[in-house]
Amino acid sequence: MELRQLRYFVTVAEELHFGRAAERLHIVQSAVSQQVRRLERDLGADLFDRSPRHVRLTEAGARFLPEARAVLAAADRARAAVADLTGDGTATLRLGTSSGLGVHLDRVLDAYARRAPAVSVDLVAAPARERLAMVSAGSLDAAFLRGDRERGGTGGNADGGDGVEVVPLWPDPLLAVLPARHPLAAGPDVALAELAALPLRLVARRTNPPLVDLVVTACHAAGFEPVPGPPAGSLQDNLAAIGAGTAMWTVVYASQAARLHAPRVAFLPFRGAGLALTTGLAVRRERRSRAVELLLEAAAADGDLDP
Repeated sequence: MELRQLRYFVTVAEELHFGRAAERLHIVQSAVSQQVRRLERDLGADLFDRSPRHVRLTEAGARFLPEARAVLAAADRARAAVADLTGDGTATLRLGTSSGLGVHLDRVLDAYARRAPAVSVDLVAAPARERLAMVSAGSLDAAFLRGDRERGGTGGNADGGDGVEVVPLWPDPLLAVLPARHPLAAGPDVALAELAALPLRLVARRTNPPLVDLVVTACHAAGFEPVPGPPAGSLQDNLAAIGAGTAMWTVVYASQAARLHAPRVAFLPFRGAGLALTTGLAVRRERRSRAVELLLEAAAADGDLDP
């Protein structure tokens, strides 16, 4: 069993797609498949259920995943210990990302590059619960999280469990998305109650509980139950469907909208106090590397900037 095989396995498990895993690893797909097959032969068990339409973890794969992450985290800690002694610092910082960070991510990475020019950053996309678990296990150095995920709120440093704290960084305002030709799109902003009769195209709650809870609760406070719209797809699919002129609405983060070119839809701030979720950075409470401390500085500096 080799560390390389464990890293390939974990990457495929995070992506559930051999092609995307190969892209993240910057190697050809056949090499990933070959090394995972060798790992499976060594273990005497299939780790993935493969079919032409999907890749899923088997029961053995699901049991093996946290152990593989723990081994990789231990290897990373061993390298970091030696790096601290030599003064070289951490060579690579693994950072979990959240959807919709938009311009904030660019600003944080730019600020970080100025503080730690010798450190490369490996961005990892995974569901929020997995990002927290990976920070706890040490396979991620830090991870962005948004909203209160039943971890003590975001009014101060929140407890993420298992030795992880979530440091609040900035509020991420939401914008309403409407067809550009809709009468409400002509205004500078929109009151939530004005959207009561329009179907709401929103992700399933299991996909993003903080976002869905925030929007639905705000609708109730405005005096209405949101009309369910068609199931949400990708962001581009949602914008295209709304831009086609169908009378419905959704929400996006302001930092995300700043990066979008979508002339067939209108992005409007909510009138009044507005809607926002707090973005935070999950880090381990103890034995933080200098690289992570510099990341916190860079992220905190970005929090003073407008999206």
